[in-house]
Amino acid sequence: MNATKTPNPKALLLWMTFVMSLVFAVWQALLNNFVIEKAQFTGAEIGMLQSLREIPGSLAFTAIFVLLLVREQAFALLSLALLCIGVAITGFFPQVLGLYLTTILMSVGFHYFETINQSLTLQWVDKQDTAAFMGKALAWRSAAALVGYGSIWLVMTWLKLDYWHMYLIIGVLGLLMVISMSLYYPQFDTHEVQHKKVILRKRYWLYYLLTFFSGARRQIFMVFAGFMMVEKFGYSVSEITALFLINYVVNLLFAPAIGRFIGRIGERNALTVEYIGLFFVFVSYALVEQPHMAAALYVIDHLLFAMAIAMKTYFQKIADSKDIAATMSVSFTINHIAAVVIPVLLGLLWLSDPALVFYIGAGFAVCSLVLALNVPRHPSPGNETYWAWPAKSIDKPSLDS
Repeated sequence: MNATKTPNPKALLLWMTFVMSLVFAVWQALLNNFVIEKAQFTGAEIGMLQSLREIPGSLAFTAIFVLLLVREQAFALLSLALLCIGVAITGFFPQVLGLYLTTILMSVGFHYFETINQSLTLQWVDKQDTAAFMGKALAWRSAAALVGYGSIWLVMTWLKLDYWHMYLIIGVLGLLMVISMSLYYPQFDTHEVQHKKVILRKRYWLYYLLTFFSGARRQIFMVFAGFMMVEKFGYSVSEITALFLINYVVNLLFAPAIGRFIGRIGERNALTVEYIGLFFVFVSYALVEQPHMAAALYVIDHLLFAMAIAMKTYFQKIADSKDIAATMSVSFTINHIAAVVIPVLLGLLWLSDPALVFYIGAGFAVCSLVLALNVPRHPSPGNETYWAWPAKSIDKPSLDS
């Protein structure tokens, strides 16, 4: 077979990313209208549903135990299939309990897939190419989301079909694509056999902290920035949807360039740019009074998160190659600790002073900036931090369980 036609792991990663984003974008875009119109949800029920959706993320470390039974590539495809099934059946259960259960099913597939997808990316892609590849993957995510939005218009506006039709069509389509990938792509080998246990290493402490603050900041963006658009500036559903579309188009156009840019300037500089930018964005959120300026901040905020690629490439450069799967599982859990706590606590604070929520976000950005300045210019095993001492041993984990 000609080498150019041989299936390669990078293509599989991109197609899996496409399916995930396509299916999840449709689920997310329809969710609020579906639960209100069909299940008569109030704020209490939607809050509970979103909390339940995040629980599988906080349990992502359990993926490492599944890998005792299933290889990573197969696990990624199975998780993606579970996401598709969860979305496909969502429309058949327009009741509170049914929506809770289908959301958990969908979320388990989503979070396990994201965990394993990150792990496989860091294993299959060469270090010097990872930032550029992750930028390309972000563009594929954006393109898939745009296709998802277009399918909603086609099915629900033009064909006049109901929610359950849309959920079923996109879920089954995603599942068929997963089956096709399973049949077409061979089992690709990883360079190193991965550890099959939970691992926390002292020398990864900086990556763990960067991951935690990334999760905290992202929750403020996802929960409160969009809420501000509606509550303070009266954005309609169509205007919010248009804002999402702008975000995806901007990512589609610029994410590959951002990936290449990170590859050129290095992780330390890229993270510094991201966190300085996010500091000014969060302070501006607290002070903004013009709806168009708020929308511009929202787009800039979303674009800056693409710079978080640098956090993953930093870990790839300092990691023992055998640790990648285990550490991705643990880091996904660390990232979601904030997702469980932040919305509840800052939601209460929002009632008294919304600006304080964004000032806290600015504080998180400052903490991240201080941590980013501790990233060495040329990270590697034994050179994980700029100020702190290198670990005496890079082989022995500080905590195994």
